[in-house]
Amino acid sequence: MANMSSFPYDNDLLGLESTQSAAPAVSSTYDIDLLGLEFIEAPIPLLPSPNNVDLEGLDFSELPATDKSPCHGIGLESLNALEPARIGASLAGETDLPGWVIGKAAPSAMENTEEVSPSSEDSEQEFEEAKATPQQKAVRSKSEYKMKFERWRLQHAKIMTDEEIRIRQQAVPDESLSVRELMQKDQPQKITAPREYQIELFERAKKQNTVAVLDTGSGKTLIAVLLLRHVLDQELEDRSAGRKPRVAFFLVDSVTLVFQQYEFLKVNLDQPIECFCGEMGTDYWSKAVWQRHLEKNMIILCTAEILNRCLTRSFISITQINLLIFDEAHHAKKSHPYARIIKDFYITEEDRTKRPKVFGMTASPVDVRSDFGQAAKELEVMLHSQIATTADLALLRTSVSRPNEEVLKYAKPQYPYNTRLCQELEARFGHMKTLSEFFRDSKNAASELGEWCADQLWSYAMAEKEAVKLERKIEKIFDNERNRKPVEVLDNEVRDLREAQTFVKGWTFKEPVMEVNSLSSKALVLWQYLNLIYERPTDARCIVFVKLRSTARLLGELFARIGSPHLRLGILIGTRQGDPGDVKLTFRQQMMTLHKFKKGDVNCLVLLPRAPYAVLRQFCKSLPADRLLQGNDADLDIALLQAMNSRTFIVPESGARLTYASSLDILGQFVSRLSDGSSPNFVVTAEHGQYVCEVVLPESSPLHSATGRPYSRKTIAKRSAAFEACILLRQQGHLDEHLESTHHKRLPAMRNAHLALGMNKSSSYDMKVKPRIWQDTRGSSPESLYMTIMELKNPQNLGRPSQPIALLTRTRMPDLPCALLHLQVNKSSDLVYSSLQNSFQIPKTALSRLNAFTLRIYKDVFNKKFENDESAMSYWFAPVTEGFRNMFSEKSPEKLVDWAIVDYVAQNEAWNWDIERPDSELQDRYMVDKWDGSRRFFSIKVMPNLRPQDPVPQDAAPHKYMNTILDYTVSLFSKSRQHAIWRQDQPVIYAHRLLHRLNWLDEYTEEENKVKRNAYVCPEPLLFSALPASVAAMAYLLPSAISRIESYLIALETCDLLGLTIRPDLALEAITKDSDNTQEHRQEQVHLQRGMGKNYERLEFIGDCFLKMATSISIFCISPDNDEYEYHVRRMLLICNKNLFERAIDKKLYEYVRSVGFSRRTWYPQGIRLLEGKGFKRSGEEEHKHRLGDKTIADVCEALIGAALLSNDGNGDMDMAVKAVTALVVSPDHDVSQWADYYKLYTKPKYQLEQPNATQRDLAMQIEQKMGYRFKHPRLLQSAFVHPSIPSSSTGGIPCYQRLEFLGDSLLDMACVNFMFHRHPNQDPQWLTEHKMAMVSNKFLAALSVKLGFNKHLRAIGQAVEFLNRDYAMDLEEAERESNGARDYWTTTKNPPKCLSDIVEAYLGAIFVDSEFDYSEIERFFDNHVRWFFEDMSIYDTFANNHPVTHLHNLLTLSLGCSNYRIMASTIPNAAGTDIGHQVAVVMIHGEVIASGTAASSKNAKVKASEKALEQLKGLAP
Repeated sequence: MANMSSFPYDNDLLGLESTQSAAPAVSSTYDIDLLGLEFIEAPIPLLPSPNNVDLEGLDFSELPATDKSPCHGIGLESLNALEPARIGASLAGETDLPGWVIGKAAPSAMENTEEVSPSSEDSEQEFEEAKATPQQKAVRSKSEYKMKFERWRLQHAKIMTDEEIRIRQQAVPDESLSVRELMQKDQPQKITAPREYQIELFERAKKQNTVAVLDTGSGKTLIAVLLLRHVLDQELEDRSAGRKPRVAFFLVDSVTLVFQQYEFLKVNLDQPIECFCGEMGTDYWSKAVWQRHLEKNMIILCTAEILNRCLTRSFISITQINLLIFDEAHHAKKSHPYARIIKDFYITEEDRTKRPKVFGMTASPVDVRSDFGQAAKELEVMLHSQIATTADLALLRTSVSRPNEEVLKYAKPQYPYNTRLCQELEARFGHMKTLSEFFRDSKNAASELGEWCADQLWSYAMAEKEAVKLERKIEKIFDNERNRKPVEVLDNEVRDLREAQTFVKGWTFKEPVMEVNSLSSKALVLWQYLNLIYERPTDARCIVFVKLRSTARLLGELFARIGSPHLRLGILIGTRQGDPGDVKLTFRQQMMTLHKFKKGDVNCLVLLPRAPYAVLRQFCKSLPADRLLQGNDADLDIALLQAMNSRTFIVPESGARLTYASSLDILGQFVSRLSDGSSPNFVVTAEHGQYVCEVVLPESSPLHSATGRPYSRKTIAKRSAAFEACILLRQQGHLDEHLESTHHKRLPAMRNAHLALGMNKSSSYDMKVKPRIWQDTRGSSPESLYMTIMELKNPQNLGRPSQPIALLTRTRMPDLPCALLHLQVNKSSDLVYSSLQNSFQIPKTALSRLNAFTLRIYKDVFNKKFENDESAMSYWFAPVTEGFRNMFSEKSPEKLVDWAIVDYVAQNEAWNWDIERPDSELQDRYMVDKWDGSRRFFSIKVMPNLRPQDPVPQDAAPHKYMNTILDYTVSLFSKSRQHAIWRQDQPVIYAHRLLHRLNWLDEYTEEENKVKRNAYVCPEPLLFSALPASVAAMAYLLPSAISRIESYLIALETCDLLGLTIRPDLALEAITKDSDNTQEHRQEQVHLQRGMGKNYERLEFIGDCFLKMATSISIFCISPDNDEYEYHVRRMLLICNKNLFERAIDKKLYEYVRSVGFSRRTWYPQGIRLLEGKGFKRSGEEEHKHRLGDKTIADVCEALIGAALLSNDGNGDMDMAVKAVTALVVSPDHDVSQWADYYKLYTKPKYQLEQPNATQRDLAMQIEQKMGYRFKHPRLLQSAFVHPSIPSSSTGGIPCYQRLEFLGDSLLDMACVNFMFHRHPNQDPQWLTEHKMAMVSNKFLAALSVKLGFNKHLRAIGQAVEFLNRDYAMDLEEAERESNGARDYWTTTKNPPKCLSDIVEAYLGAIFVDSEFDYSEIERFFDNHVRWFFEDMSIYDTFANNHPVTHLHNLLTLSLGCSNYRIMASTIPNAAGTDIGHQVAVVMIHGEVIASGTAASSKNAKVKASEKALEQLKGLAP
């Protein structure tokens, strides 16, 4: 056994020679295989060896000892970062999902990687990207810019030295590091002494193409390094001889491996090397970019898809490559990029001397289920190579640390069986196919792990989030079924699933106990063994291998409950999207677990093995004695060409290669650059047992369509059509020599762009759609009701008579604002809600009649039939009598109900028409088509000149039957119409068809304006509703009326959650997010939700300002002696979006955000079951989700603060806003509930209370004469004029103005924002922000300082300060004299010294403190000295434009009509991504960086970059 004490890394894991010493006297350690459990552990002092016994399922293996707490085990050589490529594949979960690896470069969206037989489930998603909506394309455009910027950033950051990087990395806590930084923290060691078998395989790889098959940990990457050194040496010789340069490509299968292998190669090779992955934006690189990289580097490490794309476009030719290294070479099959590179480019190069050498590496060349010989032959054929490995695994065992096998016994497990929980579940829900897998897994778990684990599986599967997955799975299966079942089947299955979830949630889960049945014999043996190891402190680190992800999770949970106190367990199971019940761990989480394991913070890992050791052993036994398995006798090139089963087109000018596999990608990119955003359409037809596909391109395409050849598979037929289309496009000159589109998408001119942060959706959250009040009050028949009358303020704008309707509820509705309804084109009216104070008693008979009336409205007006259950009703409707306003003073609200109408509707389902009724009775009726619920009419008059058999007049609204008026009236299907008999002598009614419009909160659209509404109908086929037409007309407004009421109620619930009292209209505005990019002003809104009213953006603007002021005051009071920097830091922690977001998440504020507009489905009452009609058919509460960005949630917090402030606007009461800040920042730095509490927090400092001297008293007197305020504490005033250059020792202990400036800055901000907000109620926050810049700018405040004579009182040391002040004052006085009274004269001066503006803010801070926090003094100062300058804000439009970022924005969008640009900023990393504490910003136009700037903050970096860009754009003609 080897002691590795002299090495910081376990080099022996790579098969390297190392300094060895005698092994310490320790007992054996073990490798356990427990039915899919393998356990590997480091040395354990004084642990006795178990007896050697032959038992099924358990292996114990002795490991070498080290004094570095080493970690040994199959598949974990990367733990010390010496062969990092391996662990990425393990974490990707290769065992569970063959061929899929986390971070893998995604294949083209146009290409399926595997062909399938024709079926109804054939994928139709190849052109999903091309079908994207304009909003999706905008998001994609942002992503493209982000990738390009990221690439530029990485290159820019290479100025950092490796030593600086290493020092910074070591200083940063592990939890703060990125995944890549964690991988780099332990630098790989340089290889100096390869093993004998590595040299042997290297020599073989020099002579011929080779696939090295070696076990994990045996140093395959080292062989690749040796081969790279050899090839690079030869390449240097070739270049010196004048031959064309060639480059080596090291190909990997995932993005993770790109960075891992790059770090290892960079350490062990001294030639230029670069790594690339798709996230760097390589898809958008041109041939010129690639040529630069080829010229600069001798080795390129990248994902295989990148090279495949370059070869396809002929950016690179196969002859420019001298070596191809395939990591994880067993992926080379079917349509994997490895296989495509070989089939499409390698073997098609006829001159074999120009082909690159091939070297493959793999630890698992075959699948457990594969025939070893056949699989090896296929791999050799595919890679044009021969497999090589060691003749005997014993050779590896002597070179690489391997455990000696021992065996433990455990009792034979029981056959799979049901636990008691599973039995009850199966009895009730065994019929559900969705749960069949869980029943099976539970039985197996009971047998293999024990009953406790089996029951835990159900708790995982029926957790709330997992049940949602199952429900979606059920719905997806239902939607995909060929023979569609009634929707009731789906409802029943979802109901059963929810009942199962409720049953499991109510089950009492016992704690595990150490006895049979609770745990299986196998699990008990494992527990006993681990307990023996970890019963006392130890440096041992162990690994338990399992076959199933669920086993890993169960063992982790089990040992967390019953494990030894010294056992610290973690799990590594891959990052694939798990099935319902599966645990989901991110790649970063698992890398952190791995890092903790290396450090010893975790000492036991449960993980999935990548390739069982037994598989490799069995494979090696199948190889011939010379360790080489000979290839096929047939010519490999011919075999591969036959396997391709497709055609190839080569562009002669460039050598670009078009194949069936690449045609979808090339055609997709061509279509994506067309201007109309359309997508191609593939039409597949069956002919004589084969499929023929025609691809139809968008109208804007120069080629209309192309037809492919017949094939037996749909996927190949589609590719054939795409192939033919690409050839035609190339022939017509629409594809260039590299098969790139010659068309470029034109973006609309003058389109606005926005420079602020986007509102990216990041997470899905629960969303309330109904207020809590309905659920809380349902459940019984009420004995009394409250009334809220809903009436139109301008009923004439409806266009027909209407009657107010009362909303009757169990509890009184709050006083609610009006809702603006758009009734006709350019005609609207407020809907007034009048909530009466008094309730009234409601007898059961009267309630029954009200219930019937309400249900009749639902049926006749909205075509919905609900069950008749008074106790489940949330509210009722009732018509209100005429002249009800004269009765408001009465104490009996029931008298306001028009009971005559209620009784008539309750007793009659309809008004019956017969031929004897006079025509006058047909006027002003509400009529419903019995067979088409969407057709409803208001009758106007009888048309005596028309007969039922007359043609339909031309001005009638369209209908499917238009032959005669009688045909037009009847909506029966053709067969039923033949048997229907109607009177031919009935009258014809002229009527208005109702527009199918439920969202009256939204303005009329152009489409709605064009809809014809006249109708001519006969009475006999129609249903005449018992509802009076005036009641029906008002009832049509109920969806919007109720929807707005419920939004108000949810908004008020938000206030209750925070303990705030806010006006309902402001509360609703504060939580309303009406688009995906609500804050991106001056840009087209994405997914705009119409009719939601005002969104939160203006309230967020003023709330953000108050939050800044409130926290500034609090921090100033709590810590009066802190310096300004500390103030800023503490305030930032309070007001930052992260803090607001986290506090909002804690309070579940996301549930209350209104991000979805009016829904015609969700306005209906919950609680009563829908019997007929479209909509939810389940009773009870419905679960709804919406996606919100983190910043959105934080912005809503600020908007609520703004709403709290404005709710008491006008009376100067800011207590509610103060309370809102406390509720939302949740910090001891702001723990006040009213404005007066601020002053209570403030402790007057000693300098303020001391007796002032004559100079200080004189200063106070002068200020009083100028400003009209008399200071109680002159020393406080003196502090406002003390420059930081003066030490406090020379001022009698009076501090400089910086603390007061910090306070005054926020107070002035609030005064300015309050003025702007109310003065300009229709301006968006961006306009307000830009124009506020003038009011708070250094330039204006310095001018104001001189205007008020403050500059004369400034006390500073140094002639420079005095000179600058005097010079600026003279310049300002001259500007004012020459201005002819212009109020913006101060904008024409030179830039002033900052100290002049500072003392104005410090003065405001001083007057605020001296007045005992009287904010009215700040407002008085603003009104007297600031307001005059900004009465007309239009004169400062150009001032806002002077800001470099704003100026650049306006120049590009308004002057140059350019929208294809971005200003982006980020932290400067080193080449590996390490933060160095500076910010870099770039200006990118049409994807190219034209200017950059670097600063300590992103804001200043953007300013510098914009200034440089403006300089470059000077003189550019618009």
